Amino acid sequence: QLTDLLQQYATSFRDPMMLQPPEWFKAFIYCEAFLQLPFFPIAAYAFLKGGCRWIRTPAIIYSTHVATTLFAILAHILFHDFSKSEHAGPQSLRERLVLLSIYLPYLLIPLLLLFTMLCNPHYKHVEKRKRK
Repeated sequence: QLTDLLQQYATSFRDPMMLQPPEWFKAFIYCEAFLQLPFFPIAAYAFLKGGCRWIRTPAIIYSTHVATTLFAILAHILFHDFSKSEHAGPQSLRERLVLLSIYLPYLLIPLLLLFTMLCNPHYKHVEKRKRK
């Protein structure tokens, strides 16, 4: 069932990276599994509890990492010659933009998180330690 759904997605949106990922894309998948996914429950805890300034550094690392990987993915979607792919990839500019629009939220949300961590005064505040 899930493989059928994946096949349908890849065919509908002409995303060959999901069916036959390049090696660099596989590396991003491993990073997602072992670095990004463990961040989610930690971040959910910190943001739901509120007042957890310690989340700033992990959130900056997470958002910077994700944004960097997404720039590579988006560039691949825009500029790669998919005519040589085993599975159908985007050929027209419209097809490339449709596929780009699917991946774009995965860039925008980490950038919003990064902007929040860098610019929100709550997270910029540095606590002074008391002297004994």
